[in-house]
Amino acid sequence: MSRPSRSEDARAQIKQLILDRRLAPGDPLPTETELMKLLDISRNSVREALKALQAMRIVDIRHGFGTYVGSLSLDSLAEGIAFRAAVRHHQGEAGLYELMAVREALESGLISSVAGALPPGDLAALRSIVDTMRQEAEQGGVAPATDRAFHATLYGILGNHLLSEVLDAFWSAMNQVRAELHGGPSDPLSTWKQHQAIVTALETGDRQRAAETMHRHFDDLRTLLSAEAAPAN
Repeated sequence: MSRPSRSEDARAQIKQLILDRRLAPGDPLPTETELMKLLDISRNSVREALKALQAMRIVDIRHGFGTYVGSLSLDSLAEGIAFRAAVRHHQGEAGLYELMAVREALESGLISSVAGALPPGDLAALRSIVDTMRQEAEQGGVAPATDRAFHATLYGILGNHLLSEVLDAFWSAMNQVRAELHGGPSDPLSTWKQHQAIVTALETGDRQRAAETMHRHFDDLRTLLSAEAAPAN
């Protein structure tokens, strides 16, 4: 097994420093000179490590001000997933199908935990979003932000911030790749009706029905991806 490079070792040490000092997003990090002394590493290693950590949203380098703990968002994960799917798609592989299948598995499984547990306020918010979808669909297309708001509201009750970010990363990746390679959904009215069916199932509290409607929500996307070969069983 190969030993980590100096830059990799520096990245690990800076991450450990953030943990040891219990720093939060937005908190300042020591200067380059201070990191050199604290971690006993060269300036080049510090700079390479900080640049790599910035790409991962772990640190935020503000030129002229200093370096801070980053947002720790999963944006880079979404970008990586989207790019991987696009590359595999262009190679004739089922990259988009796989991406869709993962997101569908997550959402159809999670919705059972939500059905019957949504408070009236959340259901009202979902109804309002679906009404907006209908208006947008009648004008020719559902806005990505509206669809995103629906799914974010749907699972907000679970109170799992990591789960919300992971789902949002998969949503972002799928939407990015679909827009680049296929354009928007072919039938926006169908998209609205599918979301309306999800809300109706949630209102009844029927977990099985909710899961089934979520599966049907992905049917149009399956049609768009019909040119890709599904993975073998």
